[in-house]
Amino acid sequence: MLEASNNNELLPIPDKRYFTIGEVSELCLVKPHVLRYWEQEFPQLKPVKRRGNRRYYQRDDVLVIREIRELLYDQGFTIGGARQQLETADNGGANGQVIQAIIDELEDVLKILKH
Repeated sequence: MLEASNNNELLPIPDKRYFTIGEVSELCLVKPHVLRYWEQEFPQLKPVKRRGNRRYYQRDDVLVIREIRELLYDQGFTIGGARQQLETADNGGANGQVIQAIIDELEDVLKILKH
């Protein structure tokens, strides 16, 4: 698989409908057990569970996980603080962050396509 050039650089999200927990782990630079824990702590994370209780995340889930990662690891929020930030975002307060994350992703894809 592709790897980010440094620990803070996230890979672009591939254009597909569902992602396994392993794929999301690589895309968000978070270990699978952390993702499972975050599912319990953040009501916004609801991966689809199919045969054998396997988790399948959608693109929106990956964006939420990246936002949680940013809040916890980069901005220094606690779990409770990050949960509160996300709830504010869900109520329309910080939708700009999600839009900015999408814009950043599209700019990354554009850079890749230009090379």
